[in-house]
Amino acid sequence: MQQEQQAAPAPEPRKGMPSPRLDETEFKARFRSQFIDPNFDTLGAELERITDAAWDAYAHQRKAPRTVKAGPGYADPDYDLAQDWVAAKAAVERAQRDYETGDRPYRILLINGSARSEHTCPGEMSKSFRLVKLAEEVLLEAGFETEILDLSRTISEYGRNIHPCKSCFSTAAPLCHWPCSCYPNYSLGQSQDWMNEIYPMWIKADGVLIVSPVNWYQVSSPLKAMMDRLVCADGGNPDPTRTQGKHADLAKQIELDGWDYPRQLKGRLFSVIVHGDVEGAKDVQRSISDWLKFMEMAPAGPLAELDRYIGYWEPYATNHVSLDKDLAMQEEVRNAARTLRDALLARRAGHEIPGNNLEAPRQK
Repeated sequence: MQQEQQAAPAPEPRKGMPSPRLDETEFKARFRSQFIDPNFDTLGAELERITDAAWDAYAHQRKAPRTVKAGPGYADPDYDLAQDWVAAKAAVERAQRDYETGDRPYRILLINGSARSEHTCPGEMSKSFRLVKLAEEVLLEAGFETEILDLSRTISEYGRNIHPCKSCFSTAAPLCHWPCSCYPNYSLGQSQDWMNEIYPMWIKADGVLIVSPVNWYQVSSPLKAMMDRLVCADGGNPDPTRTQGKHADLAKQIELDGWDYPRQLKGRLFSVIVHGDVEGAKDVQRSISDWLKFMEMAPAGPLAELDRYIGYWEPYATNHVSLDKDLAMQEEVRNAARTLRDALLARRAGHEIPGNNLEAPRQK
């Protein structure tokens, strides 16, 4: 009987970057800088005690101070999982069950990818939000359920953060947990992360429609942050106990032994609408669409992917007036939503996405 070929031993994780750790004086100075408002001046003694407690958490690197035992269903039932992650896992599992429920209206996640908001420094709403609302009207008329994810809230609402991806996947796929376990990290003050609420929005949606402006030839900062943090939905590890948390050496060996790259968003349909003012609209639209297709989501149809210029080389001060006048652009946005609508209705009638059941010969 031929013996199975064993995977080669995993290479040691490569080290060599300088330490980012702070000494006590610098840490406390940064921590106290949050309380510059004069209203805190009378709370000096209380803030001193809070600062000491924060330093202790930082010094001892208590990333997840509240944990529960993993329990049955995990590789290591005795492992201490962060309560935040357990709650996030339960939320995406509920969303998946909701997605799989039959005989219900189709659900569309509408994403405003612009950071511009009338409620903070720009002083004016974004054109992206207006286009999202145009698309929503079409979908609501069709009897679909909609949910708007307004990423401008990351800069206009207190405590609405999408922290950067830490690129665990690049060390080894199993080190990237599904859902993301990198946050919150209480010892580093990396809390109030929005992604644990955003993951279920994507999971329970039948279709996703993204509207994005062009920011310096790229998507906006909050949209890119969300895109990066969705990497765990495309090949991430649903069992952090297998890697004993963030043990890079274990994760490398697991990947080399064979990893199945579970794709949580496979088969969902999408539409992408990108608008610019002078350059970059086609490149940004292509970037978003390629990202979605790489996760094995599918474009709803030719009219579902749109890139246009609003007020081409005109003053920024009149860009909303330019959109008011561009009735063709408004109708193209409606058509993108109609295409997504029609594709989902065709699926309900039994028309599946070509190639949806094929196995890829190699993974990411």
